[in-house]
Amino acid sequence: MEFAILTKLFHNPLVSLVLWSIAATSLNPAMATKRCDFPAIFNFGASNADTGGLAASFPFAGPKPPNGETFFHRPAGRFCDGRLIIDFLANSFGHNYLSPYLDSMGSNFSHGANFASAGATIRLQQGFGQSRFSPFNFGYQYSQFERFKPTTQFIRDQGGVFATLMPREEYFDEALYTFDIGQNDLTAGIFGNMTLQQVNVSTPDIISTFTSNIKNIYNLGARSFWIHNTGPIGCLPTILANFASAELDEYGCAKAYNEVAQSFNQNLKEALAQLRKELPLAAITYVDIYTPKYSLFSNPKKYGFELPHVACCGYGGKYNFSNSVGCGGTIKVNGKDIFVGSCERPSARVIWDGTHYTEAANKVVFDQISSGAFTDPPIPLNRACDRY
Repeated sequence: MEFAILTKLFHNPLVSLVLWSIAATSLNPAMATKRCDFPAIFNFGASNADTGGLAASFPFAGPKPPNGETFFHRPAGRFCDGRLIIDFLANSFGHNYLSPYLDSMGSNFSHGANFASAGATIRLQQGFGQSRFSPFNFGYQYSQFERFKPTTQFIRDQGGVFATLMPREEYFDEALYTFDIGQNDLTAGIFGNMTLQQVNVSTPDIISTFTSNIKNIYNLGARSFWIHNTGPIGCLPTILANFASAELDEYGCAKAYNEVAQSFNQNLKEALAQLRKELPLAAITYVDIYTPKYSLFSNPKKYGFELPHVACCGYGGKYNFSNSVGCGGTIKVNGKDIFVGSCERPSARVIWDGTHYTEAANKVVFDQISSGAFTDPPIPLNRACDRY
């Protein structure tokens, strides 16, 4: 019986993290106090990490009220009622929210920049559904960063007020590079009439494109990488409403679509393990956001949530979601214009608009991944500069 209890404990990620930390500290006491004080953060990704890039580039496509109502009290470039995981991450190091690279109005890049754009994919999308995706795919985001680095140093060398808004040269080597992208590559196939098997077949090429650009960023001096996998897309209203005949699991999520995400994640994890061998000077952390996000649907009451599959800001049907009108839009019902606003308590909801999470959900996920309980290697965020 004691053996069975111990076995369960060692399979508990939180317990494993504690035991690992104790063992590591015993072997190397210096590790007990070591902390990675990243002076800057450079972020790449899609809408789950976009702090205003798409909104600055295409204002008509940016988030409208009631987006931002919980924290910023106005639309702040985020498809959310408030803050994103990247916002909580930046704050945890004492930095301000990351300014979007694509926004020329009042940006401050002294402690990093955000190259993410809502709708971004890893691979350039062609043909179907161009309007669903941002033109600023991961390759373009890398190109923007490639230009950003020398340009900021040129501006610093000129002196004056603008110099203070640029990162120091050494920050590029010492910074944390964060990534949250790939979900749109999967949904591009799903909504592009590909079979789920075909989407799975495309995954290795998607991952290969991703790692190629990671190498490019590494070659520009990046050394610390914090890379998110993708979440349980089968739990999102946008999937549940559009594929109503899909088989659901015990928690109301579309099983086959979650399996697509799981396949992507496994491919990503294996690719990053190989990348560590190829880039020995890099600290590469694989971050499992799938598991903590899925727990919001499997055990919502634990975190104070209700109606986990129902969008807070939406209109129509079982999931309060419709393809014909989004959050902040207007729809005519029985001759009357109906504004699509938010629910009464966004803090009690998991999903904000059918695709994106609420601030409250983002905070729960951040707290879990930053502890190191869901990372490979199992290290907390403030140790993400360590190489193993």
